[in-house]
Amino acid sequence: MFTGISIHTVFVLDQEEAIDFYVGKLGFEIVEDADLGFMRWLTVSTPGHPERRIHLEVPGPPSQSDETAAAVRDLLTKGALGATILTTDDCRGTYKRLKDLGVEFTEEPVEQPYGIDCALRDPFGNHIRITQPVEAA
Repeated sequence: MFTGISIHTVFVLDQEEAIDFYVGKLGFEIVEDADLGFMRWLTVSTPGHPERRIHLEVPGPPSQSDETAAAVRDLLTKGALGATILTTDDCRGTYKRLKDLGVEFTEEPVEQPYGIDCALRDPFGNHIRITQPVEAA
């Protein structure tokens, strides 16, 4: 039986720009940054949780043909590749801190039945939601 999810891939168009955003603005930490020759393996995690990583991958070989990579880049820039949901203890505070860093939001914090959340896109078009879950009774 599975015990968890350790790595989830998020496609980006430029890994240096991805580091600037995910590490420099969102506050993630680099877990792995390795030149494998045929690709750069770059993973980040929230501070103190390297067991749960996001793989920041540029579309292309070895996992995709040039034709498929072009289609993925097109879908990425249209924001059509799903969403990443991040949790926080203070959605409004996180929103303000990121807004002050120049992060552009698509939705301001709003009360939902499941908690408070807001939304943004990374520089490549990926949807990111930030959620402060309702505390369990």
